Amino acid sequence: MASSGAAKVPKIKLNSGYEMPMIGLGTWKSEPGKVTQAVKDAVDIGYRHFDCAFVYQNEAEVGKALKEKISNGDVTREELFITSKVFNSLNHQPGLWNTFHKPEKVEPALKKSLSLLGLDYVDLYLFHWPISFIDKDSELFPKDEDGKHLFEVIDHIDTWREMEKCVELGLVRSIGLSNFNSRQIQHIMDNSKIKPVVNQVECHPYLNQKRLIEFCKQKDIVVTAYSPLGSPDRPWAKPDDPNLLEEPRIKSVAQLYRKTSAQILIRYQIDRGVAVIPKSVNKSRIEENFNIFDFSLQAKEMENLSWLDEEDNRCHEYRKPLNVSETLLLVKKTSPFIYKEKKNYGKSTRKSSPVKSKKEKEELSLLWALYHQS
Repeated sequence: MASSGAAKVPKIKLNSGYEMPMIGLGTWKSEPGKVTQAVKDAVDIGYRHFDCAFVYQNEAEVGKALKEKISNGDVTREELFITSKVFNSLNHQPGLWNTFHKPEKVEPALKKSLSLLGLDYVDLYLFHWPISFIDKDSELFPKDEDGKHLFEVIDHIDTWREMEKCVELGLVRSIGLSNFNSRQIQHIMDNSKIKPVVNQVECHPYLNQKRLIEFCKQKDIVVTAYSPLGSPDRPWAKPDDPNLLEEPRIKSVAQLYRKTSAQILIRYQIDRGVAVIPKSVNKSRIEENFNIFDFSLQAKEMENLSWLDEEDNRCHEYRKPLNVSETLLLVKKTSPFIYKEKKNYGKSTRKSSPVKSKKEKEELSLLWALYHQS
């Protein structure tokens, strides 16, 4: 039952043949106890795309809302586009997600999410991260006694092949990636039967992902932007961190169109051909974020916003290691096929020394480019 709001939303064709609404409701960091009402409000407003993950620990709340709206006849299952993400652990204690991306755990992980969501299938299932952590005392991001993250080496291809089997079983219609860089994506594509349809990454004017988006378009992969507002509510934000919503260049464009900064940032992604999943549990904000289909940005405005790019990856503080040695370890653990080509980087660098010299900074930059979205 399509509402007038839902009819406004453009859809993008995936290489699997299915269509995905260009805007969805993100549920990462949504407060427990508020998600069910937020999803119901979003359905009423016109949202049909909902982005979920086991690690968000709120899939049951999302499922409760979807069941009620379907039962009431407000929406049909066929109108909805539901995304979840593989967390790959048979131990279903809160917080276990990509601790062990072991292939044999993919199908049970998906079935767990389906059970929580109350669905027979999801429209899109994503490989949540190209990294895996070891399983340690139910920690989300396990560390050793020195505070260093504990990674597990799992070949992406083994996990991907199990995701392909889930398509064949009818548990999911399309499969994709999240937080993968171009080399990691190509590695999947070179060794797969089913191509990834989506790569979901942090994306906003401070981190515009231009090169990655261009690469994905060449490969017929849709990019979905999470944290399009720059994640101002991230717990580790510092008082003097730049705030996208207060950026003068964005505010001036917002005044021109009589829109909010948030609406400009969301429309920015739509006009780039990038799907977008802003998060909120506030009904007025959810509606405000949706009301971006009565205008479009001009080419010059798009260019001006893109110039704000600072490669400011702000959503996951563990993603930027402190020295060359740690970065090299991260590349080795997450993408051993890349590491084999670059194993000489950082050999002369002291194991735990902070980056000081120009040479060390150059090495770190090269390594980080391998790991990060590029």
